[in-house]
Amino acid sequence: MKLDIRYAEHPEEARCYDTKRLRERFLFDKVFIENEINLCYTHVDRMVFGGVMPVEKELRLEGGKEFASATFLERRELGVICIAGEGSVSVDGIVYPMKKGDGLYIGKSVKDIIFKAVKNPKFYLASSPAHKTYPTVFIPREKANPRKLGGKSTVNIRTIYQYVHPAVCESCQLVMGMTVLEDGSVWNTMPCHTHERRMEVYVYFDMGPDAVVFHMHGDPQETRHLVLTNEQAVISPSWSIHSGVGTSSYTFIWAMAGENQDFDDMDNVQTTDLK
Repeated sequence: MKLDIRYAEHPEEARCYDTKRLRERFLFDKVFIENEINLCYTHVDRMVFGGVMPVEKELRLEGGKEFASATFLERRELGVICIAGEGSVSVDGIVYPMKKGDGLYIGKSVKDIIFKAVKNPKFYLASSPAHKTYPTVFIPREKANPRKLGGKSTVNIRTIYQYVHPAVCESCQLVMGMTVLEDGSVWNTMPCHTHERRMEVYVYFDMGPDAVVFHMHGDPQETRHLVLTNEQAVISPSWSIHSGVGTSSYTFIWAMAGENQDFDDMDNVQTTDLK
């Protein structure tokens, strides 16, 4: 298992970052590596996120010194969404077959988690600290909670599928879902917002080889952007906006951790107030 550790940033410091430093601190540029569990541990609300790509061997999620735990979920909970192919996740011996669009919530104290391939799967993970054990729940896309938003005139028609969310299953603080933009729509989350009480991580995928997303970042009065290609992820601290526009439609997974699970707890920012 590979683990990239990132420390928290003060918003006044981030204002001074050039493109190279901004990408070093907030971009996780290689989420999926064949036959690896590749994770990023951010000290922003101690979220762990990343990719699992079993090809020729099964991959086991483990604890260790970085988590001061014998098992990964000794004091954590976990969300999984399959973004490509087919495979399975074994949770303490119970096997959950998964295909693209299927999700899984795994509660605290589960000891053994094994990922296996059937046909080139890619599993995206997000994990946050947990204080209580909730049941493991398999969440196929048709069981996720859909919310359709946006309009044609603002080129942001999209469906938000809530997977790890109070409307679907119980969790301690993790909230996780997937947003699918319709063909011809390119904007997400504009007008944008911050949420001082939660952080968020985005991973963008289902993008063509020449497509990019301009991910908007930073304090609303000191905005910055990062250019992301397919299957790259970005950390958004609570003080930062998190919005994006692509050169074509795309899909992204969002995951949040923090003080509450109220999806609509946002501090909205008018477009005319951005700088």
